[in-house]
Amino acid sequence: MSYKIYETEGFGEEKDKLEGFEQKRIDKFSLKLKENPYQGDPLRYKWFREKRINGKRVYFLIFDDLTAVLFVAISDKKTQQETIDSVLNKLKEFRMYLEGKID
Repeated sequence: MSYKIYETEGFGEEKDKLEGFEQKRIDKFSLKLKENPYQGDPLRYKWFREKRINGKRVYFLIFDDLTAVLFVAISDKKTQQETIDSVLNKLKEFRMYLEGKID
């Protein structure tokens, strides 16, 4: 089963600020997620994960029922906990956003 990969607008803006080689690593990683979305390190839940890329942390959510992965945030180690808490507080918003993209 192949998952579709999406990213929030905020994630896209953060990604655009990264170096070109970091953007390419994220793009390469997202291709791997299509076949196996459960890569990276789990954060409290099986469906909430992060991938470390050159000192940055890329956060994504896995929606098995929608066969989709949604990239939601990028942070550094300093703001990691703040970012994790923010993502968990916006879960409903992220799901609604993704459902709007899929329809």
